[in-house]
Amino acid sequence: MHEALRPAVALASALLSVAALAATSARAADTSKLAAVAAEQGKTDQAAVVAQQKINQIADETQEMVAKYRQALTDAESFKRYSEQLQVQVNAQQDELGSIERQLAEIESTSRDVLPMMQRMVDTLEKFVALDVPFLPDERGKRVATLKEIMNRSDVPISEKYRRILEAYQIEMEYGRTLDAYPGKMGEGSDERTVEFVRVGRVTLIYQTLDGKETGYWDQDQRKWVRDDSYRSAVRAALAVTKKEGAPDLLTVPVPAPKEVRS
Repeated sequence: MHEALRPAVALASALLSVAALAATSARAADTSKLAAVAAEQGKTDQAAVVAQQKINQIADETQEMVAKYRQALTDAESFKRYSEQLQVQVNAQQDELGSIERQLAEIESTSRDVLPMMQRMVDTLEKFVALDVPFLPDERGKRVATLKEIMNRSDVPISEKYRRILEAYQIEMEYGRTLDAYPGKMGEGSDERTVEFVRVGRVTLIYQTLDGKETGYWDQDQRKWVRDDSYRSAVRAALAVTKKEGAPDLLTVPVPAPKEVRS
Protein backbone atom coordinates (compact mmCIF):
# COMPACT_ATOMS: atom_id res chain seq x y z
CA MET A 1 0.00 0.00 0.00
CA HIS A 2 2.84 2.33 0.81
CA GLU A 3 4.24 1.63 -2.60
CA ALA A 4 0.91 2.64 -4.16
CA LEU A 5 0.82 6.04 -2.33
CA ARG A 6 4.39 7.04 -3.13
CA PRO A 7 3.64 8.49 -6.61
CA ALA A 8 0.75 10.54 -5.24
CA VAL A 9 2.94 11.98 -2.51
CA ALA A 10 5.61 12.91 -5.01
CA LEU A 11 3.05 14.65 -7.20
CA ALA A 12 1.64 16.62 -4.25
CA SER A 13 5.13 17.67 -3.23
CA ALA A 14 5.87 18.89 -6.73
CA LEU A 15 2.63 20.87 -6.85
CA LEU A 16 3.44 22.50 -3.50
CA SER A 17 6.88 23.51 -4.76
CA VAL A 18 5.36 25.07 -7.86
CA ALA A 19 2.79 26.97 -5.77
CA ALA A 20 5.52 28.26 -3.42
CA LEU A 21 7.63 29.40 -6.36
CA ALA A 22 4.62 31.18 -7.88
CA ALA A 23 3.87 32.92 -4.59
CA THR A 24 7.48 34.05 -4.27
CA SER A 25 7.44 35.45 -7.83
CA ALA A 26 4.16 37.29 -7.16
CA ARG A 27 5.59 38.87 -4.01
CA ALA A 28 8.71 39.94 -5.91
CA ALA A 29 6.56 41.47 -8.64
CA ASP A 30 4.44 43.33 -6.08
CA THR A 31 7.57 44.64 -4.35
CA SER A 32 8.95 45.90 -7.68
CA LYS A 33 5.67 47.65 -8.46
CA LEU A 34 5.59 49.29 -5.04
CA ALA A 35 9.15 50.52 -5.47
CA ALA A 36 8.27 51.98 -8.87
CA VAL A 37 5.18 53.70 -7.43
CA ALA A 38 7.22 55.09 -4.54
CA ALA A 39 9.87 56.44 -6.92
CA GLU A 40 7.23 58.07 -9.11
CA GLN A 41 5.58 59.61 -6.03
CA GLY A 42 8.97 60.98 -4.96
CA LYS A 43 9.43 62.62 -8.36
CA THR A 44 5.93 64.10 -8.15
CA ASP A 45 6.59 65.48 -4.67
CA GLN A 46 9.90 67.02 -5.80
CA ALA A 47 8.21 68.61 -8.83
CA ALA A 48 5.52 70.03 -6.53
CA VAL A 49 8.19 71.59 -4.28
CA VAL A 50 9.95 73.17 -7.27
CA ALA A 51 6.62 74.46 -8.62
CA GLN A 52 5.71 76.01 -5.25
CA GLN A 53 9.11 77.71 -5.04
CA LYS A 54 8.56 79.16 -8.52
CA ILE A 55 5.10 80.36 -7.51
CA ASN A 56 6.54 82.03 -4.39
CA GLN A 57 9.26 83.72 -6.47
CA ILE A 58 6.71 85.01 -9.01
CA ALA A 59 4.51 86.28 -6.18
CA ASP A 60 7.45 88.17 -4.63
CA GLU A 61 8.44 89.67 -7.99
CA THR A 62 4.84 90.68 -8.64
CA GLN A 63 4.61 92.47 -5.30
CA GLU A 64 7.90 94.28 -6.01
CA MET A 65 6.66 95.37 -9.46
CA VAL A 66 3.37 96.60 -7.97
CA ALA A 67 5.30 98.65 -5.39
CA LYS A 68 7.50 100.16 -8.12
CA TYR A 69 4.44 100.92 -10.23
CA ARG A 70 2.73 102.69 -7.35
CA GLN A 71 5.89 104.71 -6.67
CA ALA A 72 6.08 105.60 -10.37
CA LEU A 73 2.48 106.84 -10.24
CA THR A 74 3.29 108.96 -7.19
CA ASP A 75 6.38 110.41 -8.89
CA ALA A 76 4.42 111.07 -12.07
CA GLU A 77 1.78 112.98 -10.13
CA SER A 78 4.47 115.04 -8.42
CA PHE A 79 6.09 115.84 -11.77
CA LYS A 80 2.69 116.76 -13.17
CA ARG A 81 1.98 119.23 -10.36
CA TYR A 82 5.44 120.75 -10.66
CA SER A 83 5.11 120.96 -14.46
CA GLU A 84 1.78 122.75 -14.09
CA GLN A 85 3.39 125.28 -11.76
CA LEU A 86 6.25 125.83 -14.19
CA GLN A 87 3.77 126.23 -17.03
CA VAL A 88 2.02 129.00 -15.10
CA GLN A 89 5.34 130.81 -14.80
CA VAL A 90 6.19 130.18 -18.47
CA ASN A 91 2.81 131.49 -19.56
CA ALA A 92 3.32 134.60 -17.48
CA GLN A 93 6.76 135.13 -19.03
CA GLN A 94 5.40 134.57 -22.53
CA ASP A 95 2.62 137.05 -21.90
CA GLU A 96 5.17 139.57 -20.72
CA LEU A 97 7.41 138.95 -23.74
CA GLY A 98 4.42 139.27 -26.05
CA SER A 99 3.57 142.60 -24.49
CA ILE A 100 7.15 143.79 -24.93
CA GLU A 101 7.27 142.67 -28.56
CA ARG A 102 4.17 144.75 -29.31
CA GLN A 103 6.12 147.75 -28.15
CA LEU A 104 9.12 146.96 -30.33
CA ALA A 105 7.92 149.16 -33.21
CA GLU A 106 7.98 152.18 -30.91
CA ILE A 107 11.35 151.45 -29.30
CA GLU A 108 13.40 153.96 -31.30
CA SER A 109 11.03 156.80 -30.50
CA THR A 110 10.60 155.91 -26.85
CA SER A 111 14.18 155.09 -25.92
CA ARG A 112 14.01 157.07 -22.67
CA ASP A 113 11.44 154.59 -21.39
CA VAL A 114 12.70 151.46 -23.11
CA LEU A 115 16.34 151.63 -22.07
CA PRO A 116 15.56 151.57 -18.33
CA MET A 117 13.12 148.72 -18.95
CA MET A 118 15.77 146.68 -20.81
CA GLN A 119 18.27 147.40 -18.07
CA ARG A 120 15.78 146.04 -15.54
CA MET A 121 15.38 142.91 -17.69
CA VAL A 122 19.15 142.37 -17.69
CA ASP A 123 19.34 142.93 -13.93
CA THR A 124 16.44 140.51 -13.39
CA LEU A 125 18.11 137.89 -15.56
CA GLU A 126 21.36 138.29 -13.62
CA LYS A 127 19.56 137.77 -10.30
CA PHE A 128 17.63 134.82 -11.70
CA VAL A 129 20.80 133.05 -12.84
CA ALA A 130 22.46 133.70 -9.48
CA LEU A 131 19.52 132.20 -7.57
CA ASP A 132 18.77 129.35 -9.98
CA VAL A 133 20.11 125.79 -9.93
CA PRO A 134 23.85 126.30 -10.71
CA PHE A 135 24.15 124.51 -14.04
CA LEU A 136 26.49 125.83 -16.75
CA PRO A 137 27.52 128.74 -14.50
CA ASP A 138 30.32 129.99 -16.77
CA GLU A 139 28.21 129.95 -19.94
CA ARG A 140 25.21 131.63 -18.33
CA GLY A 141 27.33 134.14 -16.44
CA LYS A 142 29.17 135.09 -19.62
CA ARG A 143 25.86 135.63 -21.42
CA VAL A 144 24.69 138.06 -18.74
CA ALA A 145 28.06 139.84 -18.73
CA THR A 146 27.80 140.30 -22.51
CA LEU A 147 24.34 141.82 -22.17
CA LYS A 148 25.58 144.25 -19.52
CA GLU A 149 28.49 145.20 -21.78
CA ILE A 150 26.38 145.91 -24.89
CA MET A 151 23.88 147.91 -22.82
CA ASN A 152 26.68 150.45 -22.24
CA ARG A 153 27.69 150.65 -25.89
CA SER A 154 26.33 153.56 -27.94
CA ASP A 155 27.23 151.88 -31.25
CA VAL A 156 24.73 149.06 -30.71
CA PRO A 157 21.17 149.96 -31.82
CA ILE A 158 18.39 149.70 -29.28
CA SER A 159 16.66 147.09 -31.42
CA GLU A 160 19.78 144.87 -31.38
CA LYS A 161 20.11 145.23 -27.61
CA TYR A 162 16.50 144.22 -27.21
CA ARG A 163 16.93 141.26 -29.58
CA ARG A 164 19.91 139.97 -27.60
CA ILE A 165 18.01 140.29 -24.31
CA LEU A 166 15.04 138.35 -25.71
CA GLU A 167 17.39 135.70 -27.05
CA ALA A 168 18.94 135.27 -23.60
CA TYR A 169 15.49 134.90 -22.02
CA GLN A 170 14.47 132.32 -24.62
CA ILE A 171 17.62 130.27 -23.99
CA GLU A 172 16.89 130.27 -20.26
CA MET A 173 13.32 129.15 -20.93
CA GLU A 174 14.55 126.32 -23.15
CA TYR A 175 16.68 124.91 -20.33
CA GLY A 176 13.47 123.95 -18.55
CA ARG A 177 12.46 121.57 -21.36
CA THR A 178 15.68 119.61 -21.98
CA LEU A 179 17.91 116.88 -20.56
CA ASP A 180 21.62 117.62 -20.79
CA ALA A 181 24.97 116.33 -19.53
CA TYR A 182 28.37 118.00 -19.46
CA PRO A 183 31.75 117.62 -17.70
CA GLY A 184 32.88 120.05 -15.02
CA LYS A 185 34.85 120.57 -11.84
CA MET A 186 33.78 120.29 -8.20
CA GLY A 187 35.62 121.23 -5.05
CA GLU A 188 38.67 123.38 -4.58
CA GLY A 189 42.38 122.72 -4.10
CA SER A 190 43.20 119.14 -3.23
CA ASP A 191 39.47 118.32 -3.11
CA GLU A 192 38.92 119.33 -6.73
CA ARG A 193 37.73 116.51 -9.01
CA THR A 194 36.29 116.16 -12.49
CA VAL A 195 32.66 115.05 -12.62
CA GLU A 196 29.81 114.55 -15.08
CA PHE A 197 26.84 116.81 -14.44
CA VAL A 198 23.32 115.80 -15.53
CA ARG A 199 20.62 118.47 -15.76
CA VAL A 200 16.96 117.42 -15.86
CA GLY A 201 15.18 120.55 -17.03
CA ARG A 202 15.92 123.15 -14.41
CA VAL A 203 14.40 120.93 -11.73
CA THR A 204 17.31 118.64 -10.91
CA LEU A 205 21.10 118.87 -11.17
CA ILE A 206 23.01 115.71 -10.25
CA TYR A 207 26.66 114.73 -10.60
CA GLN A 208 28.92 111.70 -10.59
CA THR A 209 32.70 111.37 -10.50
CA LEU A 210 34.35 109.78 -13.54
CA ASP A 211 35.11 106.58 -11.58
CA GLY A 212 31.46 106.35 -10.48
CA LYS A 213 32.37 106.18 -6.79
CA GLU A 214 30.65 109.43 -5.79
CA THR A 215 27.18 110.66 -6.75
CA GLY A 216 25.17 113.58 -5.45
CA TYR A 217 22.75 116.37 -6.27
CA TRP A 218 22.14 120.07 -5.75
CA ASP A 219 19.70 120.83 -2.93
CA GLN A 220 18.04 124.04 -4.07
CA ASP A 221 16.33 124.64 -0.72
CA GLN A 222 19.61 124.40 1.21
CA ARG A 223 21.62 125.71 -1.76
CA LYS A 224 24.39 123.18 -1.39
CA TRP A 225 25.64 119.92 -2.87
CA VAL A 226 24.48 116.74 -1.15
CA ARG A 227 26.21 113.41 -1.68
CA ASP A 228 23.75 110.57 -2.25
CA ASP A 229 25.11 107.43 -3.93
CA SER A 230 21.60 105.94 -4.20
CA TYR A 231 21.21 107.89 -7.47
CA ARG A 232 24.29 106.27 -9.05
CA SER A 233 22.23 104.13 -11.46
CA ALA A 234 19.95 107.04 -12.37
CA VAL A 235 22.94 109.20 -13.33
CA ARG A 236 24.40 106.43 -15.48
CA ALA A 237 21.05 105.93 -17.22
CA ALA A 238 20.68 109.67 -17.85
CA LEU A 239 24.23 109.88 -19.23
CA ALA A 240 23.45 107.00 -21.60
CA VAL A 241 20.36 108.84 -22.88
CA THR A 242 22.20 112.13 -23.45
CA LYS A 243 24.98 110.28 -25.31
CA LYS A 244 22.43 108.43 -27.47
CA GLU A 245 23.58 105.13 -25.95
CA GLY A 246 20.25 104.30 -24.34
CA ALA A 247 16.55 104.80 -24.92
CA PRO A 248 14.65 107.47 -22.94
CA ASP A 249 13.14 105.96 -19.80
CA LEU A 250 11.69 106.96 -16.46
CA LEU A 251 14.50 108.30 -14.27
CA THR A 252 14.53 108.34 -10.48
CA VAL A 253 16.00 111.71 -9.52
CA PRO A 254 15.70 114.01 -6.50
CA VAL A 255 12.91 116.54 -7.05
CA PRO A 256 12.13 119.49 -4.78
CA ALA A 257 8.76 119.42 -3.11
CA PRO A 258 6.06 121.34 -4.99
CA LYS A 259 5.48 124.83 -3.68
CA GLU A 260 2.32 126.86 -3.72
CA VAL A 261 2.10 129.26 -6.64
CA ARG A 262 0.76 132.61 -5.54
CA SER A 263 -0.67 134.98 -8.10
